[in-house]
Amino acid sequence: MVKPESGSGEMTIREAGKLGGEAVVETRGPEFYREIGRKGGIAVRESRGSEFFKEIGRKGGETLRDQVGPGYYSRIGRMGGTSKKGRERLH
Repeated sequence: MVKPESGSGEMTIREAGKLGGEAVVETRGPEFYREIGRKGGIAVRESRGSEFFKEIGRKGGETLRDQVGPGYYSRIGRMGGTSKKGRERLH
């Protein structure tokens, strides 16, 4: 159970949202969120087109690059390659 951080005995909007989300997971399970996310993605694709996802991905990648520097992608690429090599040995 989330206790109010404000000290006044009242919950913040954030705390109330967290409590509500936890209640939904308990009653409907995590699959509920997967399903509504999938349906939302389909609705966005139908209304804005699949190019929309490409565009927001590009913008997000540019923002991340500006925040952490272009070397970030090289580092995570090496980590992914290392991880993939380990998986290949298991199969």
